[in-house]
Amino acid sequence: MNTHALPHHVPVTVAYRGGHPENIHHGSLAVVNAQGQLLASVGDVESPLFTRSSLKPFQAMPLIAHAAERYELGDADVALLCASHSGEPMHVERVAALLAKIGAGESSLACGSHVPFFFGVNGILPEPGARFNRLHHNCSGKHTGMLLLAHALGAPQGGYLDSGHAVQLEIARSVSHFSGVPVDQLVRGTDGCSAPNYALPLRSLAHAFARLTLEELDPVYGKAPLRIARAMSRHPELVSGQGRNDLALMRAGRGDWVSKVGADGVQVLASFSRGIGIAAKVSDGMLPPLMVAFVSAMEQLGWLDDDSRTALASLIPPPLKNAAGIEVGEMRAVLQLRAT
Repeated sequence: MNTHALPHHVPVTVAYRGGHPENIHHGSLAVVNAQGQLLASVGDVESPLFTRSSLKPFQAMPLIAHAAERYELGDADVALLCASHSGEPMHVERVAALLAKIGAGESSLACGSHVPFFFGVNGILPEPGARFNRLHHNCSGKHTGMLLLAHALGAPQGGYLDSGHAVQLEIARSVSHFSGVPVDQLVRGTDGCSAPNYALPLRSLAHAFARLTLEELDPVYGKAPLRIARAMSRHPELVSGQGRNDLALMRAGRGDWVSKVGADGVQVLASFSRGIGIAAKVSDGMLPPLMVAFVSAMEQLGWLDDDSRTALASLIPPPLKNAAGIEVGEMRAVLQLRAT
């Protein structure tokens, strides 16, 4: 295994007990406009970090650019192709319908299966004997998009996750195009769903998301970038699910924000009106300190109003209480954005 230099993260969120720091969560964050200018940052925004599911808009890009009309993909379909969904019926049924367009089914998916996110996020246990399959996997929409792209390219469905498969070569070109990282310099790994995933500097990831908000046609992908971003923003319930952060963020943005979480502490968001992207990572992969830092950064940037603060309150952990109900601590953001 290759050894790479560790990123230079800094404290972004601290959990206090009795007013004294107990847990210190390190991370980094970049704010970049659509022209690639780094506007503000904290920590290390230049070291490649795995993007995980935040990459999904760019994995769907070749399909939407070249075959959306062929498969009659509506905005709701496009949103689901970019989803880390919760495995609710609205997600599972739409994935199955999309697979049926090319005569494929659940067994065609190579993502594996897991208990839907819906249950854990909402503190609900599945019914005794409940059975789940690959359609319930949070990445089944992404994998369905890859199968649709294979069909459109006339490539075999088998092996669609291989890095040398036509589908993955198209996706690598998309990631390179929007991030500005040459294809031969992309750092590749394998995601939790078995698909290739790429590590990008937060600066590049924020830039890529900012480019999704541009009104002008992309020279390679035409209207697909804006269409993907608008579809996600209009259908956050399909991108995410009940009780989850992308749903809360996009609803709080009231049509101006497109956001995408990535596993192990990645969150990215872009504003259509500003043409600016924000990308963040916490090194311990924990979601609560990530969101505390992310919302604080948005506050520092002046992006929040009373309504959005109220809408995002659910993402901020309440004060810590012990088993007797006594308040003993809290989690607070400590990052300070540095203008560049």
